[in-house]
Amino acid sequence: MQLTKLAHACVRLAKDGAVLVIDPGAFGGADALEGADAILVTHEHFDHVEPDTLRAALTANPGLHVWAPAPVTGQFADFGDRVRAVAHGDDFTAAGFAVHVYGEQHATIHPDIPTVANVGFMIDGEIFHPGDSYTVPGSAPSGSRWPRCSPASPPGRTTRPTPAWSPEPSSSCSHHRQVVPRGR
Repeated sequence: MQLTKLAHACVRLAKDGAVLVIDPGAFGGADALEGADAILVTHEHFDHVEPDTLRAALTANPGLHVWAPAPVTGQFADFGDRVRAVAHGDDFTAAGFAVHVYGEQHATIHPDIPTVANVGFMIDGEIFHPGDSYTVPGSAPSGSRWPRCSPASPPGRTTRPTPAWSPEPSSSCSHHRQVVPRGR
């Protein structure tokens, strides 16, 4: 499997000629969806999905499939079963990648801003993309990894990933801007 970290939260995975893209939002880059066979979206915020861009990709590629929380998929009902809602505990295969869904909610950004649905995706049991969540695979769903740095440490200590990186680095947390090998 090849992982390519694009801008912000966008990630491309390639395996056996198939391409899976996660969170191709506003900062993912113009070519983030080029050649994609499947797309996973963690939540509805613009930095994780651009509905117009996703709609154009679905229209241009009849073989493209999307999995996301219901508030996202509801915007694409006209594409039928090519766009599927997912929730915590779901398992499916996307472009040949085994996917397990964890989590339920985005972080509380501010008490006056409503919390939105946010899921994380475990890919082939090796790579976990949390969206904006502190969800730890195998534990109860939880909130987000931002806006503070301090809560970012417990998920990594619990899961001990090798290597680990934050798909959406916080500008105030320099330690999130690097890949961190196990044991650090």
